Formats: sequence, structure tokens, C-alpha cells
Amino acid sequence: MRADRLVSLVLLLRQRGRLSAATLARELEVSTRTVLRDIDALSAAGVPVYAERGRNGGFALLPGFQTELTGLNHDEALALLVAGSRRGAQAFGLGSALASAMLKVVDALPESHRTTAAGVAERLLIDPEIDLLSRRAVAEEVPDAVVAEILRAVFAGHQVRIRYQAVNQAPKWRTVHPIGLVTVREQGYLLATREGEDRTYRLSRVLAAEELDEPAQRPDRVDLGRAWQDRSTRFRTGGDQIVALVRIRPKQREELARTALAILAEEPGSDGWIRLEAAFQDSRHAEWALWQLARNAEVLAPQSLRAALHHRAAELAATYAEPA
Repeated sequence: MRADRLVSLVLLLRQRGRLSAATLARELEVSTRTVLRDIDALSAAGVPVYAERGRNGGFALLPGFQTELTGLNHDEALALLVAGSRRGAQAFGLGSALASAMLKVVDALPESHRTTAAGVAERLLIDPEIDLLSRRAVAEEVPDAVVAEILRAVFAGHQVRIRYQAVNQAPKWRTVHPIGLVTVREQGYLLATREGEDRTYRLSRVLAAEELDEPAQRPDRVDLGRAWQDRSTRFRTGGDQIVALVRIRPKQREELARTALAILAEEPGSDGWIRLEAAFQDSRHAEWALWQLARNAEVLAPQSLRAALHHRAAELAATYAEPA
């Protein structure tokens, strides 16, 4: 860990010039005392770092000092910089490692391309925190210690013991065989098997984790994309699902498709609207999704869903029937 920090310190000084101990401490997420010890270690190792005294002083490298890192070309480095703008690494506790890697990527470029690549990367925004309607993406918090144990178990192929709190249940310890990790919309998931059955665990519900010495029973190679798709399909086709027959304006079709579990069938109507069958997780999910569409959609079946929406509309109308 310290070796990575020393490399990051050198790269910061190379790319940004003279920096104070306080600034370096903030960038590296360590104490000022740790920075001073690291500076001493670099000097002892022959890195030409020197201190400038005074009000605007700090630490700097002698001009012309070079580090030998990767030999990435301009396009490869740009691709990594753009990929690094994604926030998915935070779900797996890799945010600090990603920041360090990005420093190395920028440093690996020739001087003539360094500013250009960094500037281009700044003009691409991937997965912003809010959309055009100011709806904020909620990134779930997972303790670093939990993520670290699970990552070690996944990479080493070991079993892992987790204390997991399922919805509306008390936390329980269970031993699982990890297969891989998936992040979807800032939410992390552990794909695993338990007692021979496929299991999917939401990382934010793992309260504690412990890597075990026993090897995990899992295939040597795995297609996580296919595994995630299979589990998503099983999730959509199980539980208390409800299928609704809906009449909807064409412009709102995609909006419904984003909130429903699946569009099972559809056909154009003679009135210019679309008739489709949409699957929802349960009746509450269906009522919520279709309520958002207001008069742009009409539920034709089942009658229970029509009645629920009628009741909700009547309550709203009653609320606004008289002056406040």
C-alpha cells in the first residue's frame, strides 16, 4: 500500500508542480506527518524531491525528472480516462485505486498529448449523479472492510462467510461460494452459490464478511453477463408478479418499458394508441408505474388494478375539491 502511495505522490508532483504538505495529504487521504515521512523515504531512495520554504513553499521535483511507467498510446490512455469517469468502482471500494491508476495513465502519455487527453476526458460525462429531471442516483454505502473481504474471496476463489440482512428479516450468517461481482446503477451485487443453488446478494445488505481458507466450488471460467441475465430473467418471472393489459400513447411506450419488468406483447390499436401486455413485480409496482403516466395510459385488465387506480384518483380529486 505504501509503495502505491509513494508512486502517487511522485506523479502528483510531476503533473502539478510544487504542492504543500497539506495539499498532498488531502490528495492522498493521509496525515501531513505521513506525507513528510514519505518525502524522506523518496529522498533516501534517490528521487530528487526538495522543499521550498516560505509562505508559498512546498515540495517539488527537480526539473526534467522522469518516471518509467506504462507505454500507452494516446487513444489507449484516453479510453482509460473515460472509463475512469464511471462511478461503478465506488461500489466495490476501488475509488482510491482508480484515482491512483488515472494519475499513472496521464503520466504515461508523451508531454505533447498529456494536456490534450486530459482535456478531452473532461468533455465526456458518464453516468452523472442526476438526470435531466434532477432525479439523483442513489449510490449505496458499503463498508470498506466488507468489500475488501469479499473482493479477496472472489479473486482468490475462496468461500466467504457473510452476515446478510434480507428484506424484512433478521441478519443471519451464511457461507457462500462467490462467483463474481456486478454493479448496476450504483448498486453492487455478489453472485454466488449456496448449497448448490444460485444466490444473488446485495452488497449494501452485507453487514460483515470473512474470507475463509476453504476453496469455493465454482467453474474456472464464468460469463458474468450471461449469469446476470439468467438471474434477472428468473427474478422477473417469479414472486407475486402481475401482468396488465394497457392501452398507451406511443410516445409513452418507452417510459413504461423502463419501469415495467418486461413488455410481453404489443400491437397497434385502430385509435393510434398501442395495446400491450406489461409484467410488473407486484400490484403495488404496477399501480405506481401506471400512475406516473396519468391520462397517457389506461389499464384494461385486470379489473383489480383499474379499481386501485380509480381509488387513488378519487382520493386525489377529493383532496382538491374544496379550497384549502
